[in-house]
Amino acid sequence: MNNHSQVVAAFQIIPGEKLISVQLGFKNGSETLSSANTNQPRYWVLDIIALPSPEGTSHENQAADIIQLDISASPQHAFLADGLETSRQRSAPTALRFIFPAQDGYVTRNDFLEQRLECCEFAARAVSFVSPLQAITSIAQCQVTTSNLTDVLTKSIGGILTPFASNNSALVLTGLDEELSNKLSFPWIVPGPLKRKRVAWVQGREDINVSQRAYQAARALGISLVIMDNDGHWLQDEAWSHLRECFIPLDIEIDPGLAQRIVDAVRAYPHPIDGIVTISDFRLPAIAKACETLGLPTAPYEAYAIAKDKAKTRMLEPDAHESFTVSSVEELQTSLVGRPASLLQFPLIVKPCHGYNSDCVSKVWNGPDLAEAVRKASARHADAKDANTNVVIEPYIDGPEVDINLVLLDGEMLSCEMSDEFPCAGDAEDATVDAGFQETKEVIPSGLPENERQVLRESIKKSILRQGFQSGVFHCEARVRNSRVHYSIVDGILDLQPKSDPPNHEISAYLHEINARPPGYLETAAVSMAYGLDYFAIRLLLSLGTEENTRVRALAQPFLNGAQFHLSVTIMPQTRAGTMKTEDAAESFLDEHPDIREKTVDHYTQMKKGAILEGPAAASLWWVAYLSLISRESRQKCLETVAFAHKNFSYELE
Repeated sequence: MNNHSQVVAAFQIIPGEKLISVQLGFKNGSETLSSANTNQPRYWVLDIIALPSPEGTSHENQAADIIQLDISASPQHAFLADGLETSRQRSAPTALRFIFPAQDGYVTRNDFLEQRLECCEFAARAVSFVSPLQAITSIAQCQVTTSNLTDVLTKSIGGILTPFASNNSALVLTGLDEELSNKLSFPWIVPGPLKRKRVAWVQGREDINVSQRAYQAARALGISLVIMDNDGHWLQDEAWSHLRECFIPLDIEIDPGLAQRIVDAVRAYPHPIDGIVTISDFRLPAIAKACETLGLPTAPYEAYAIAKDKAKTRMLEPDAHESFTVSSVEELQTSLVGRPASLLQFPLIVKPCHGYNSDCVSKVWNGPDLAEAVRKASARHADAKDANTNVVIEPYIDGPEVDINLVLLDGEMLSCEMSDEFPCAGDAEDATVDAGFQETKEVIPSGLPENERQVLRESIKKSILRQGFQSGVFHCEARVRNSRVHYSIVDGILDLQPKSDPPNHEISAYLHEINARPPGYLETAAVSMAYGLDYFAIRLLLSLGTEENTRVRALAQPFLNGAQFHLSVTIMPQTRAGTMKTEDAAESFLDEHPDIREKTVDHYTQMKKGAILEGPAAASLWWVAYLSLISRESRQKCLETVAFAHKNFSYELE
């Protein structure tokens, strides 16, 4: 830092005419240059360190002028006023950093600072002062004084309030410098101009708690949403009108007429619609068909139809000969006649071709259990409007399960990150046919060896391309065959450990499924916090075609240094049946354990007071709550926190 100056000043907050007297230190930072291999925009910063003047200090004896802050007209003035008030209330120094652009362009998303600095330990609060699609004009550095401060601040495009644990402002600001180099390493200023677009969003999700980030992303990108969902959906209410331009009541049931109903709704809308998005697996093919009819950007309908069907997905894989498909127990018996024993080695996995969330997935060890699992899986969707009784039978792969999320653009992999899916009940060696495969916890980033992660990256990309996709956000699930690591308990903690007798066979990826959409809300939120990647934003931009390729490339860049912490999305399952008595089980747990709250970056209780719990044997896979728990220190510390949460999480039933 250079250009350091320190003065005593008084600020008058308008409206209200409140007077705050402080000692101010100004530090102009040098212009930030792009780090190696990044397209980081050029910018410079102004740091203001405020220290409250002692009580009873006469302003007239210390300063010549009163600085007026108009908080109603200037968000920058309002941000500074909040920081000064924080300093006064704590009687402690407060540092505020204002960011100024050193190049022209357009802001990629107007909340770039809030989104990339979420969970940043050197930013108690971050605010962007720009509007969606706003043009950015380069601001030359200047010497800041009390006389020009208010005018200079109005030219800033973002502000950061730092958390001060001591009087060592230099240490905190140095840490913030490093964080900005790491997290603002993507092109948050791009060439323009950028234009407002309109996207039809089909199926508005069940509530705001599992959709809010998607709607925030649309607003930040300058995209107007037209929600299409069944009449009576909560987004139709006036209370949520700020999230969308319009709500169109539409029958979105999954049947052969869905694509045409969407086409008719788009054509009837009075304004042009530029793209259509859904994150509902079973509606993706209909959306693609509607886009093809309307001439809107989309991947081929055939690609989505393959991704939706686990049998078609498996048949495209190099190891497809190990699996087969039947639609009934009778067809199973016929298929087994003459089938080589080498291709029917137990244990086997049985699952519906149109399954989701590991629903109705069984591991079987013998012929009778195989027949029962096929009967159950074939009946799972037999009565649906898009009825499908097909069942996939495939080998059980005794290797680590991994979620792989990729962003592709014209066949190029822009980003890829992985997380570990820890073993569930169905993975146990003594698991019965009734043991389920509901997720228990997911840990970011993956603890697999780098060579195994590289095998997954290359293999999964090839699988996606084989299905006919070239661009998109993809949430894939796979296991590592012949992995050199396995799950083992060490010091009371279950985690990946090297095998004492590793296999000699080649490491390979065994694909379970490709979901041609962002991961579920919990994981999408976790990835955004850990890596700075917002899959909802990227998916929205991809729906608009090649005009948005620049922003897609920009937003597909994670933090320069990778994940900022170890994070576990920890599921608290139903352990008993009954009516929930506890008002909010997650909040109650965190109130009882404030030290765990400090390590919790996200949480939500799904089964609140009055909810009916079916218990562990529930046909549906609804959990009680989830907690996203972190450690900035190590994966081991994160897993220790998870173990504590699982042991101590509780709820009451009536």
